[in-house]
Amino acid sequence: MSTQALLQSLKESILSQASVKAIYGEPISAHGKTVLPVARIIYGYGAGAGTGGMGDTSARGEGGGGGGGVRAMPVGVIEISDQQTRFIPITDRRKLAGAVLVGIGLGMLLGWRRRR
Repeated sequence: MSTQALLQSLKESILSQASVKAIYGEPISAHGKTVLPVARIIYGYGAGAGTGGMGDTSARGEGGGGGGGVRAMPVGVIEISDQQTRFIPITDRRKLAGAVLVGIGLGMLLGWRRRR
């Protein structure tokens, strides 16, 4: 299998699995509302191949490999009803507060070091 064919196969395999539906399931309908999950999906893949022996032209060498990964992060839901359609975000206030505190701490540390 050529490197390009390997990459294409790997990409198709990852993309077929990297969907909100595959990760979070079907939309849910109840009490006149439909809720659709929304996610941010990040994927990556890579592959490589080689031929020939190291330093010895008579040696027959081959090699190849590939891999990939998918990460899904819930972002929110879309709620659809007869009256309205709205996006309801999912936020983690603890993570946000932690990021703000780390940013303030780093800013203070860098400012203190700069004055010295």
